[in-house]
Amino acid sequence: MLQNNPELKSKIDQLWNKFWSGGISNPLTAIEQITYLLFMKRLDELDHKRQADAEWTGESFTSKFEGSWIPPEYRNQDNPEQYAVDRRTLRWSEFKRMHAEEMLSHVQGKVFPFLKDMNGEESNFTHHMRNAVFIIPKPALLVEAVKTIDEIFEVMEKDSQEKGQAFQDIQGDVYEFLLSEIASAGKNGQFRTPRHIIKLMAELVQPQLGQNIADPACGTGGFLLGAYQSIVTDLAKKAGAKDLKADEDGFVRTSVSAGLTEKAQAILEATLHGYDIDSTMVRLGLMNLMMHGVDEPDIDYKDTLSKGFTEEACYDIVMANPPFTGSIDKGDINENLTLGTTKTELLFVENIYRLLKKGGTAGVIVPQPLLSNDSAKVFGHLRKMLIERCDLKAVITMPSGVFKPYAGVSTAILLFTKVWDAKDKVSQPATEHVWFYEMQADGYSLDDKRTKQEGYGDLQDIVAKYHARSAEADTDRTAQCFMVPRADIEAEGYDLSLSRYKEDVFEEIEYEAPGVILERLLKAEVGDSDADALAGLQSGIVKELLELREMIG
Repeated sequence: MLQNNPELKSKIDQLWNKFWSGGISNPLTAIEQITYLLFMKRLDELDHKRQADAEWTGESFTSKFEGSWIPPEYRNQDNPEQYAVDRRTLRWSEFKRMHAEEMLSHVQGKVFPFLKDMNGEESNFTHHMRNAVFIIPKPALLVEAVKTIDEIFEVMEKDSQEKGQAFQDIQGDVYEFLLSEIASAGKNGQFRTPRHIIKLMAELVQPQLGQNIADPACGTGGFLLGAYQSIVTDLAKKAGAKDLKADEDGFVRTSVSAGLTEKAQAILEATLHGYDIDSTMVRLGLMNLMMHGVDEPDIDYKDTLSKGFTEEACYDIVMANPPFTGSIDKGDINENLTLGTTKTELLFVENIYRLLKKGGTAGVIVPQPLLSNDSAKVFGHLRKMLIERCDLKAVITMPSGVFKPYAGVSTAILLFTKVWDAKDKVSQPATEHVWFYEMQADGYSLDDKRTKQEGYGDLQDIVAKYHARSAEADTDRTAQCFMVPRADIEAEGYDLSLSRYKEDVFEEIEYEAPGVILERLLKAEVGDSDADALAGLQSGIVKELLELREMIG
C-alpha cells in the first residue's frame, strides 16, 4: 500500500530523520521509541472511537482515561490517593497541547508508566514492558515527533475514506514499513522476513481458526501476523465480504472482518504463540500484533532451543524464519534435540519438527546449504528425518536477493507435515514425492533497493501450482517445477537441492561457415570489388580480412 502513497512514505521518512538528527541514531532504539508514541496515539484514537460507537448503540463503555490512576510504586504506601493522576491528562489529545519541557516531563514520568501498566499488573504485555525505558532526550524532538505522527494519522484517515481500505490495515502497513527500515542485520543472524514471503507461506500452509500456531523465533511477529491476517481474511470471505481487493503482491489480506466475532477473536488470540531471545524484539512483536487488532498477544521471552523450554508436540502450524548463523552453548541445548550439533539452523528445524503435533504442518525458511551440505553427517541426518518422519511436501528455492539489503544468502522454503513422532518406530517412510519449485522472481528487484516490479513475479504461480501439484503430471524436470519420488532422493543421499534433480536443456545452434562470414564482411567494407582491386589494398581491415580468408582456404 505504501508503494502507492508517496505522501505517507515521505512523512515516515521525516520521522526517521528527526530521530536521527535528535540524537537517536540506532535504528532499533529509534523504532522502539517511535512505537511507544504510535501506541499512545492509537490508544487515544481507539478509545474515542469506542466511546462514540457506544453512544451510538446505547451500550455501556468505560474509557481507559476515565477516573484516576495511581502509579504502581505508590500503591502500597500510606494514603496512595495523594499520588493519583487524572487519567484524562494521559490522553495524546491532551498532552500534545503542553509546552515542550512540560510535555517531555509528563510523558516520561506519567504517560509512559501508565502505558506499561495499561493491561493490568498480571498481563503478558505489562510483564515484558517492565524494563522498557522512554529515552527521547530533547523536548524539541518529542514535540516534532508528536506533530509528525499526527500528520501521519491524518493521511491514514484520508486514505481510509478515499480508497475504502480499513484504517487498521493502513495503520498496520505503516508500522510494517517502519519495521522494514531496520536495515541492518541484528544479533544471531536476525533479519526481517519480507511481508510478501510471509503472505506466500501463509497461503501455502493455510492456517485455520482454532489451530494452535507458533513461531519459535518470532522477531517482530511477522509470521504470527501473517497467520492472523490469513485467518481473518478467510472469515471475511465466508461472511460474504465483497470489497476485498488483491494487494501489490496479488494476495487478498485484511485485519478486519464482520466474521471475526468476539468468540472467534478470543479463539484466535488464544492460539497464536511467539517466542524470541531478544527482549526488544518481544516488545516490538507484542506491539506489532496489538497495532493490527490482537489485544492480548502471547509473545514470550524464551530460548526455544534451551533446556528451559519443555514444550513438545503441541502445535498444529509452525511458521518460522529461524536464525541461520551462530551456534548455541552445547551445555544448554535441550536434551530432546538429538542431532548432536550446535548449529542453530539445524537445531531449529529439528525443534520445529518436535513442536508439531502429529498431522501438524510447518513452513520454514532455511539456508540453501542445508539442502545439500555433506561436510558433516548431521546435515544428512536432518534431511533423512524430514523425508522419513515427515511428509516433505515442497522445497521452494528462492533467489539470493530476497533478503537484501540485510543479507545476500540463498534460501529455500520447506513445507512438511509431521507423520511419525520422535519416539515412534518408522514402519514406512512418510514422504512419497517432493515438489520442487525454482523461484526466479518475487515481484521486486533483487538488488539492495528491492524496488517493486511490474506483476507478482512467481508468487501467485507458486500458490496455484503447489495446490494443483500431481505426481503423475509434474514429471518434466526441465520445467520450473516438478515432482521427485522418494526413491530418487534416497539414491542421492537425501540431497534436497533442486539442481540435483533439474535437467538442463541445451539448444543446438548452427553457425555459418567462416568463409561465408568473411565474404559478407568484405562485401560490407568494399562492395562488389573484383579480385584485382582487392589485391591492391595494402593496409587496414580489408587487408586483414583477406589474409584471414587465405588462411582458412
